[in-house]
Amino acid sequence: MVNMAAPATEHVRNIVLVGQDGAGKTSLAEAMLHVSGRTPRMGTTHDGKSYLDYDDEEIRRKFTIGTSIAPIPYKDYKINLLDTSGHPDFIGDTLATMQAAEMALFVVDAVAGPQVMTTKLWREAEDMRLSRAVFINHIDRENADFDTAMALLHARFGSRLGPVTIPIGVDKDFEGVIDIIRMKARYFDAGSEKERIEEIPPEYADAAQAARDKLCDLVVEADDDLMMKYLDGEEQLTQDELEQLLDKAIAQELFIPVFVGSTIIEQGIQGVMEDIATYFPHPRHHGRFRLANGEETFVDETGEPAAFIFKTVSDPFVGRLSFLKVISGVLEPGMELINARTGKKDRLGHLYVMMGKEATDVKSAKAGDIIVVPKLTDTRAGDTMSKSGDVAIDPLPLPVPQYPVAIEAANKKDEDKLGTFLARAAENDPTLIINRSEETHQTVITAMGEAQIETLIARLKEQTGVEAKLIPVRIPYRETIRKTAEAQGRHKKQTGGAGQFGDCWLRIEPNPGAGYEFVDEIVGGKIPRGYLPAIDKGVQDAMREGFLAGYPMEDIKCAVYDGSYHSVDSNEMAFKTAARIGFRAACEKADPILLEPMANLDVTVGEEYAGAVMGDISTRRGRIVGTDSNDAGETVIMVRVPYAEVVTYTKDLRAITRGSGSYSIELEGYEPAPADVTKKLVEAYQAARAAGN
Repeated sequence: MVNMAAPATEHVRNIVLVGQDGAGKTSLAEAMLHVSGRTPRMGTTHDGKSYLDYDDEEIRRKFTIGTSIAPIPYKDYKINLLDTSGHPDFIGDTLATMQAAEMALFVVDAVAGPQVMTTKLWREAEDMRLSRAVFINHIDRENADFDTAMALLHARFGSRLGPVTIPIGVDKDFEGVIDIIRMKARYFDAGSEKERIEEIPPEYADAAQAARDKLCDLVVEADDDLMMKYLDGEEQLTQDELEQLLDKAIAQELFIPVFVGSTIIEQGIQGVMEDIATYFPHPRHHGRFRLANGEETFVDETGEPAAFIFKTVSDPFVGRLSFLKVISGVLEPGMELINARTGKKDRLGHLYVMMGKEATDVKSAKAGDIIVVPKLTDTRAGDTMSKSGDVAIDPLPLPVPQYPVAIEAANKKDEDKLGTFLARAAENDPTLIINRSEETHQTVITAMGEAQIETLIARLKEQTGVEAKLIPVRIPYRETIRKTAEAQGRHKKQTGGAGQFGDCWLRIEPNPGAGYEFVDEIVGGKIPRGYLPAIDKGVQDAMREGFLAGYPMEDIKCAVYDGSYHSVDSNEMAFKTAARIGFRAACEKADPILLEPMANLDVTVGEEYAGAVMGDISTRRGRIVGTDSNDAGETVIMVRVPYAEVVTYTKDLRAITRGSGSYSIELEGYEPAPADVTKKLVEAYQAARAAGN
């Protein structure tokens, strides 16, 4: 049995489980844990008894939210299964985890076939140059059909996919699989928890041979000499030749193996583990990383100690945990490493091998392995740590969150706790952005979607006891004027003794694109120069307060050209007040308008959804400014639209495109708001003022 604490690099297999929610990724990992003897029973998500989905929110929602690790001993190998989320809101964590693997095993439902997230993550795996395999799950379900599932996979992902196992029976008649590599039938006996290997049933001989021929056709391309003999019909591949070619063909992406089975009844699982250990790439064979300087580095057990942090979490009991893929050398407790991003040294304390939430201390970790280290300071996902500090892995660009919502503590006294929690959450999740808007006085969370926000709020209450309220994001409207106008601002107040007196005449005019400008046109000393800054300040204060609906005003030139003062009663406060009065009086005559922020959207959808998306954009007062297509054959729709109309566009686009669409957004400029929008905002502002808000 392999040493789970510090296996040799070539005996490690890092496999990331990916695919659509509900396909059975966690169930596959739980089945492998049980069949291998790692756990005494098979963990299940539906009853909250999963070893891997242990988080309270995962138990409540019954799907994976964050990556869990399942290290499995199999013969002389250590298989690190990385169980990831298939929900689009948590794709950032999934993509970051994929960087730590050499192989992506896609789990596909036998009835539903490959779905939206399967396709998205497949493209990401291609871009990362990850080897790929597929496990068709739930073949024992009603209406399951292996041939249909294979046809869908070929249509979606190409002809390089070929079965290495085929089912013996389907639906309720499913009882085992045929191993195409070894040409044997494999059955798992749930009672004895052991596998039986038998000869292929005669009625499946033709199907097995056809699958074997397909397998040989694909893998032979990994060897030019054998391929020429094979294609010329001079010889068939021997069993030894086939097995020697498999790992090369998989690593070179000439062949993508497809397994079939049922995780619930644990059929087809043993063969997956055997082929992972035997044919899937090991870290040194396939573990390449792009450096920040554009070069590449490979996993090397003899190199300087270096590791890449692909994930961090905050544990309420032990603090921050950093998930590391060892890139080179050997890590040991007490070792000092330098963070390439910060230049700071950090000492490794404990080294853990994690199995779900259970941690086991180990004395070392060799290149290629995955470990967890507690209490590293000032580290985050994407950091590289090494002995010299010179190694810097180029982290994968993660999707930009586009779903904003404002948050505040239900009890004002909890605002500090809320702020601390949010800051820590953003450190651990790069797809969470926390901003405090000085203009709208809101704390805004920008996330990937509603489920991510809901999970964050639930954990806030669980970990801190703080309850929070979610409120709509205030749109940063602006106000301006369209005409030139003049008005007097006069402030006189007598209260006994020295009074207050300020008198100024102001002229305001549009100043498009030039911001605010204050001009002194006083002649003859009608207002002493010392009071002009107070007039300027009074005007700017009035502009910040807004005129129509309480939004800041912009692009206005203001000139003070006349006025008067009193030698005793005039002071800066009096002229500041007079300026505010005069400015508002001038605005009455200057045709004030409301400006709404505009956004440029690039919406990427399948061609079949383009019409529906364009129709939806038109209902949002958007303008289509162009269309294009990308390398994947998708339609890219370029849109100019009011930002207020697309604040929650993430969930709307998912609904229209069944989760397949994506978009990027950039705020750019302001345009006059239509009359109905202005009327609504002005009425709301006036009602709030009347209510004393």
